[in-house]
Amino acid sequence: MVVDTKITIGEIVAEDFRTAAVFSKYGIDFCCKGNRTLEEVCEKKNVSVNTLTEELTRAASDLSGNGTDYQSWPSDLLIDYIEKKHHRYVEEKSPVLIQYLNKLCKVHGERHPELFTIHDLFYESAGELAAHMKKEELMLFPFIKKMIKAKAGNLPLENPHFGTVENPVAMMKDEHTTEGERFEEIAKLTDNYTPPADACSTYRVTFAMLQEFEQDLHTHIHLENNILFPRAIAMEKELRN
Repeated sequence: MVVDTKITIGEIVAEDFRTAAVFSKYGIDFCCKGNRTLEEVCEKKNVSVNTLTEELTRAASDLSGNGTDYQSWPSDLLIDYIEKKHHRYVEEKSPVLIQYLNKLCKVHGERHPELFTIHDLFYESAGELAAHMKKEELMLFPFIKKMIKAKAGNLPLENPHFGTVENPVAMMKDEHTTEGERFEEIAKLTDNYTPPADACSTYRVTFAMLQEFEQDLHTHIHLENNILFPRAIAMEKELRN
């Protein structure tokens, strides 16, 4: 893989997902803020472009890494994967984490008042993500699948009530940004998910689960923002011409 410093970091990760680990190492958001170039993020993070390029190249050549080529997947398969893996993950883990955070606030809240803010942030995120995923499953994803069928069968494309696919895509991306920022705040409040010295087992498990949840969310958003959504916009334009 030859790293092009002029393309966006979202495009770099879309080309080879193994590069995501490098961006995460430097605290670079490749999902919600994946529309920035490598030069832009290096300047902001005060990281050498050459250093980051070398690390990205090594990561892309590491055969032992997670190099799933999502870019090669057809869009309908990608949608099914997002729903079955990432949407179900949020649905399953959210109530468990809320239960654990409730317990931490009761037991440790007096010594660690930041837990109440962490609880509120995650509770808000869980609710917003549930509504967000329903909008995708009931509105956006079915329309993308209709476009796929129209293209495959050379059929006319119906006009959706939302006008153009760019409208719900813009809404979803805005909501992605909100959740990304919410988890940035959670990461700060937890010192990047580092439990305090007096943490009990539940405390440690909860922080580990929160970190895993954020990592899953980053992959989830990346697959949509950097792969599925650009494809959907391009497909609609092709079908309308």
